[in-house]
Order: sequence, then C-alpha cells, then structure tokens
Amino acid sequence: MWSLNRLNRAALALLAVASLAGLSLTASAQQDTPRKPPAQSQKPPVKPRAPAAAKPAPKEAAAPKVESLPPSQVGIGTLARHAFMVDPQTSTVLLFKDAETPMPPSSMSKMMTIYIIFDELAAGRLKLDTRFRVSEKARSMGGSRMFLEVGSEPTVEDLIKGIIILSGNDACVVIAEGLAGSEDAFAERMNKRAKEIGMTKTVFKNASGWPAEGQYTTARDLAVLGWHTIDNYPQYYKYYSETNWTYNNIRQENRNRLLKLTPGTDGLKTGHTEEGGYGQTTSAVRDGRRLILVVNGLTSMAERAQETARLMEWGFRESTNITVFRGGDMLVEAPVWLGAQETVPLVIPKTVQLTVPTGQGAAPRAVARFDGPIAAPIVKGTKIGTAVVTLPDNRTVEYPLEAGADVPRMGVFSRVATMLRHYMFGWMS
Repeated sequence: MWSLNRLNRAALALLAVASLAGLSLTASAQQDTPRKPPAQSQKPPVKPRAPAAAKPAPKEAAAPKVESLPPSQVGIGTLARHAFMVDPQTSTVLLFKDAETPMPPSSMSKMMTIYIIFDELAAGRLKLDTRFRVSEKARSMGGSRMFLEVGSEPTVEDLIKGIIILSGNDACVVIAEGLAGSEDAFAERMNKRAKEIGMTKTVFKNASGWPAEGQYTTARDLAVLGWHTIDNYPQYYKYYSETNWTYNNIRQENRNRLLKLTPGTDGLKTGHTEEGGYGQTTSAVRDGRRLILVVNGLTSMAERAQETARLMEWGFRESTNITVFRGGDMLVEAPVWLGAQETVPLVIPKTVQLTVPTGQGAAPRAVARFDGPIAAPIVKGTKIGTAVVTLPDNRTVEYPLEAGADVPRMGVFSRVATMLRHYMFGWMS
C-alpha cells in the first residue's frame, strides 16, 4: 500500500501531467435535512416521533451533455464547483476542478471526527462498548440528528453509526466532549491530526462541520482523509457502507445514495451548507480497483447523487490500471566490481501499476539508471538505482531499483588479480 504521505506528494506531482481526459461562513443550518434547533428547556425534550414515510423521489433529469458543462482543469466538465478524483493505488489524478480552493467542509468534516475515533479504537484507548453521557449542548444541536436524550449514555458504536449513517450533529458533540472535554479542544485535535496526514489546507472549528467563521477545507484534502480512513482502518471502514439504521425507534436512511445507485460504492460521507451547497466524498471499488471522488457546490440532493454517479462511472469507464512490473521482477543485470559474481540482478521491489486511458495499446518503456559497476559486497534489498518508465503519452514515472541478490566480495588473491588485469589491460577494452 502507498505510504500516508505518498498520495499527497504524488497526487500533486501528477496533476500537471495528467492527461486522462478571507472565507465568510454564515451560521446556517448545515446538514442534508436541516431542522431548527429546539428551544432551550429545563426539562428533557419529548421523544420525537419517527419521520413520516418519504415521498417517492422525482424522476431524475437527463444528464447534461459533457460539452455544455463548466470545464475542469483536468478531466471532464462537471456541475460541481469543486471536484477531485484520484486513483489512490497509482496516485493518478483523473479529475481536478478548483480542488485546492478553500470551501466549507459541511458534514464531510465528520470524517475526521470518525477518523479520530478509529485512531482511539485501534490504539486500544477506546472500545466499541465504551459509553459517553449526552450533555444539554449535544441534545440541543440542530440539523441532522441521532435524537439523543439528555443524560443517556450511548455506546461508541452507537455514536459511530449515528455520525456516519445518520449524520448526527448531536453524536459529534458527545464524542468531542467525551474524548477531549469540549468541542473546542476536540477541534484542536482534529486540526493536529489533519496536518499529520497531509491535509494542508484544512481548518476545523467543530466536530460536526456546523458553519463557523474560519472553517474550511479543499476537495483534495477530503480525498486524502478518505484514503487514510480506508487504508488505515479497513476493520472499521465497514460502517460507511451501511444504508440505514434505527435508533431511539427512529429509522433513518444514509444520505449517500450511491450506496444503492452505483455498483461498488462503499462510503464515505455527504454534506450540505447554504454557503457551500451540496457535496460528497465517495469511494467505490470494481475488480479490485478503487477510486475516490469529492464534489461540492451542487444545488440539491438529487443533483449531487446524479452528478457523483456520473463522474464515478466516467472514472471507471475511461481509465484502467495496467501492471508494469510485479514485485521482484528483474529489469536488468548490473556489472559488479570485485564481487564473487560478475553481475547482480536489479529488481522492482513492489508491484507497479499505472493508470492509463481505457483501450490504450502501446506498452510503457522502462530504462534502468544506476552508477556501475557496483562495488561488492552487495546486500540484497539495497537501493541501487532507478527504473524510469515512459508512458505512451511521454509522461515519465520513476520507481526504485534494488539488488535482487547478495553478492559477497572476492577473496584477497582474486581481488588483487582482478585489479592488476584492470590496470594493466583495461585501457585496451
């Protein structure tokens, strides 16, 4: 798997060559189903009724023609104001539209709240059956809610589901207060973790993404967060694929419609603010290949679902991954100086895949670069040089070359004889 920083570096580096195709925030209701916060009261709120059955969704409008859509810097046009799609296995950017421009994170910032929970679970400092008490502040949160009651003590697993599936702002506050004492202190922790994983243009102000002055992120940063979640915590990532959940006798659906609409979708998170519009970070896997897509700035839930599905289908349809080398493949044999063997195999240590346009026929070309002959002794696994892979569109990508075998030094007499031959007769070669 790629290292945590490799995606960050490679995604930006490949952006320029990819050829596959003062922020002011208002305190508006910030989730997909905004509700007015309940009035403050000394008594616990009456347990809410289950929402009425939803009306049938209107028939989706036909997708607009690609040529009529606002253009992207990389990839096809899109209705989204911000868009970023990456193949994390190869770090290839397929779609980039103002993906480094600050935007409101909305409920997509809940992915960082969840990421910190996963950190704690993996470290053993938290358990799924750990319970946190619900405060009045948590109960009074507006927007999307889990409908927690003051004084109740839901488990961490309940809160995970409440945040991921129900997008509960109340659940976020419970976690923040339970892990850090206050939401402000938890936001500091979120920002520290964001920097550690390479989210270079993100500032969190709270655990839920509720609009706050000075809170922002970018589409690229959210993709980085999504990939770290998937790559680091596969044992917990499964919660992102659940389509509905019932808590407090209230059943709610996951707002990520792609879980049902687009084959292979297994997460992550939707969001909405009046300032930023409708957005979504989503990921899907087909035939072992994963794509991560972030969009924001769409005008409705329906448009978000339709546009996200269209872009994801485009990503899988128009590009594919090819295996250039398998781990341990020898690229060349390099001459050895004063070694027990005359040559040493130079190998690619890990499988190398590249993302290319679907149907591309020409194979990449690979050249080994190293300083030789290589002086013995040589230890297997030592980095010796670089494999420079030239793609059919003349892009180049470099990968390390390692010694594929141990090569000990010659004995003393053999070394002396070899050096004499070199100095006496080497000029004739």
